[in-house]
Amino acid sequence: MKTIWWDMDGTIANLYAVENWLPKLRAEDPSPYVEAEVLWNMSQLARLMNRVQQLGYKLGIVSWTARGGSESYNDAVTAAKLQWLKQHLASVSWDEICIMDYGTPKSIVMETEFDMLFDDEEKNRDEWRGHAYEPDMMIKVLKELLGMGW
Repeated sequence: MKTIWWDMDGTIANLYAVENWLPKLRAEDPSPYVEAEVLWNMSQLARLMNRVQQLGYKLGIVSWTARGGSESYNDAVTAAKLQWLKQHLASVSWDEICIMDYGTPKSIVMETEFDMLFDDEEKNRDEWRGHAYEPDMMIKVLKELLGMGW
């Protein structure tokens, strides 16, 4: 079964627009992960996600903790990201949520060469062995999978 994977920071969550996000992360403050605004119309995105899931696709999150974070901070970041997903995409039943140490190759979650990834980082898209897209392609690709055209 094919899985569609979403990165969070910079892809669906606007972490980089949170005021003082980098100093907060360096101080091991997980609040930017909770405070991040959405980057998309989440109602529309959730509807499309749920519809492709009904077609048989699995839905997954593959995201990193903060660079250089301690174990306790990484646990707090993971909890914050789960809270963000619950708040902003509550109607989505994720098949998998994988929040891993910063820099881990995201392709380790791939189950088939047909798995897809939406990620804002070019390095992650290049490393992916399946179909990888910039976030601005998200709605178009989901609509295409649903036969709704571009």
